Amino acid sequence: MEENEIDLKEILLDFWNKKLQIILIISISILIGIMYTIAFVKPVYTSSTTLLLATSGSTSNQANTITTTDLTLNSKLVSTYSALAQSKSVLSKVISNLGIKMSEDELKNNVSVTQKTNTEIIVLSVTNSDPTLAAKLTNETAKVFMEKVTEIYKINNVQVVDQAEVSTTPSNVNHTKDVIMFAAIGIVVSIIYVIGANMLDTTVKTAEDVEKQFKVPVLASIPMYNFNMEKGGKKR
Repeated sequence: MEENEIDLKEILLDFWNKKLQIILIISISILIGIMYTIAFVKPVYTSSTTLLLATSGSTSNQANTITTTDLTLNSKLVSTYSALAQSKSVLSKVISNLGIKMSEDELKNNVSVTQKTNTEIIVLSVTNSDPTLAAKLTNETAKVFMEKVTEIYKINNVQVVDQAEVSTTPSNVNHTKDVIMFAAIGIVVSIIYVIGANMLDTTVKTAEDVEKQFKVPVLASIPMYNFNMEKGGKKR
């Protein structure tokens, strides 16, 4: 147990003695990560619009009151509407309306539809390398989707809560996250470096090293002696 404690102390001492190398390794790792992100990660932008499933009787003369039946029906329709928003008929019309060169599959892969938990709210998002186009695609997809709902179900129960706006921040680049991740990699590399260097170092530094390595007691040791006199600079 004592030997293990001594080894642990030696390893901790090695970490302290190699602190400059450790700082250098971590710094290089972070720098490589940032350079990789800037050079090789193509930024993409995501725009989102929020849609609300309102009461189906919005076009009637009845009071515009949300009932339990309406909420239950709308909740069940959320999953159906999510699939409809990504359907071929909707996406093909979006591409045609905007006059862009993009396949339906490409657009579908960049469209996501999610439901906010325990609500009748749908969030429709589109990702693209062009932030302006991402916003246009999002708003147009929402528009065509709402038209398709009216056409198929003969009801007008989807309303736009928030329209998509042009995003100025890439959705796939997070420098804080990258710095933390590559710093962690640098720490791991530093630990491997220090422990590896400690294991490969067979240099005998103390009498204890001799006893541990060769399993023999040390009978005597020769102290280091400075042959230069402290005063006068004369040698013995």
